[in-house]
Amino acid sequence: MSKIRQYLSTFELTRGFLIALLSSAFIYLEHWGLSHPLLTTFFGLTSLYLLLQEEQKTWFFSGFFIGLFWFWWIGLSFEHYGMVWAIPIVTLFVALGYGIIFWFIAYLAKKITLLLPAPCSLLPLTLKATGLLVLSYIHPFGFDWLKPELMFVESYLGIEKWQFSIILIAITLSMWKKQLLYLFLVLLAYQPTNTTLSTIPDNIQIVTTHTSVKDKWKESLHPAQFDLLFQTIEHAIDANKTLVVLPESVFPVFINRSQALIDRLQEKAKKISIVTGGLYWDGKVPRNSTYIFTKERVQVANKVLLVPFGESNPLPEFLSKWVNKVFYDGAVDYKASSQVTDYKIGDKSYRNAICFEATSEKLYEGNPKQMIVLSNNGWFTPSTEPTLQKLLLQYYSKKYGTIIYHAVNMSESYIIADGIVRIQK
Repeated sequence: MSKIRQYLSTFELTRGFLIALLSSAFIYLEHWGLSHPLLTTFFGLTSLYLLLQEEQKTWFFSGFFIGLFWFWWIGLSFEHYGMVWAIPIVTLFVALGYGIIFWFIAYLAKKITLLLPAPCSLLPLTLKATGLLVLSYIHPFGFDWLKPELMFVESYLGIEKWQFSIILIAITLSMWKKQLLYLFLVLLAYQPTNTTLSTIPDNIQIVTTHTSVKDKWKESLHPAQFDLLFQTIEHAIDANKTLVVLPESVFPVFINRSQALIDRLQEKAKKISIVTGGLYWDGKVPRNSTYIFTKERVQVANKVLLVPFGESNPLPEFLSKWVNKVFYDGAVDYKASSQVTDYKIGDKSYRNAICFEATSEKLYEGNPKQMIVLSNNGWFTPSTEPTLQKLLLQYYSKKYGTIIYHAVNMSESYIIADGIVRIQK
């Protein structure tokens, strides 16, 4: 017990908590509508400055609380499976996972430094900074939402890797030389604020729906839900829109096996193009899909990157079957498409993305100019998950210059251009 008390020292725990708090401030400031570039810049730089000078224990606590503050909502989905008891276990598992990752970065920095005949104080700082630089490439179970540079997405500094490198170099040099003047090097990572915003077409209607997970899968409620969706499509037609975008699996049925629904959507598509989420059944496994209805044809674009554990189990097959049987009533995993889909509506091309995959680098290969994203955030609301998702989409919009049209169930829909969020009125 004395060893445990020694390890869990109040001083290191408090410092780790403070660093994590500063590293997570940008999420909660945005969530509460208090975000400002000056605040996010200050909190981001301060958190990195404090973290780089710390040792392994504080790195562990920092990673633990960052995992907690960024991803505490992950376990909320278990409520919808009737396993409320699993929520704290999943939350603790996630926090411990990131605590170990952070601890390992500091551990490696110390071990490598001690191997040298004449250790230099610059080396451990450089190694820890390098660890932060590559942290965004570490994806536990395929989950890639932890990107340290994301702290600066709404700041005065850039989010490119070379800009984050400059920030880390400036902090490292100021600590090594014990001279704060080196911090002025972060000005080289300055990202000018866009004054000329991209023109967004006003002929696209992005729809927000408010159907809970519990109600969504009740077949007895489908007729009323579907009627409401068709009324929404009709409103878009009356508003002279040429394209209406509905959220992920907003029709929670295998649309390709429901000819009556297809006929009804095709009839509406004579007046307006429709992009909607739905399920697809190929006779063997289900797919999470986007259906595109136009005057000319019906297209189906299947999801490429599945949600770890939510749609596909990343564990080895023998463990995967056991987990699906125990936790998911024996449900089979969804099947992912082998390649990213681009589809055309009129003369415009759009990259298809469904929820989680829109926040992954793979979907931005080839620098798509426009992307339509369909999401269902009902699994995690109310929480900060929609806010973090939005910040990640801002990050990718800035990085790749992609205009993102995001239709969401159970949280606000929006359009992102030049990394700036715009809400349709």
